[in-house]
Amino acid sequence: MRARLDFERINAAALAVLPVLVARWLPDGCRAGVEWVALNPRRADDKPGSFKVNLTTGKWSDFATGDRGGDVVSLAAFLTGSTQAEAARNLADMLGMR
Repeated sequence: MRARLDFERINAAALAVLPVLVARWLPDGCRAGVEWVALNPRRADDKPGSFKVNLTTGKWSDFATGDRGGDVVSLAAFLTGSTQAEAARNLADMLGMR
C-alpha cells in the first residue's frame, strides 16, 4: 500500500527551490523578473515568450496553446508527460522528502 502523497508539502518544498528546478528542466530559458521564460519542450516551439513559469507562485502557462497549471507538481507532470501523483513522487524523491 502506498503512502498518501502530501501535495501541499511537496509543492511548498519544490517552490522553495523552483529557480533551480526550472533551470534544470528548461535550460534554454532565462529569468525575466519573477518569471522563467523558456521554450515549451512539449511542442515545436522555436521562439521563447509564450511559455512562462511564475517563480513566486509556481503557476505556469503556455499562452500559445492554453496549457497551464497552478503549481510545481503540475509543471513537473506536464513536462514529463506523467500523472500528478507520479510527478509528486518524483519531486519528493528529488528533494529528499521520502
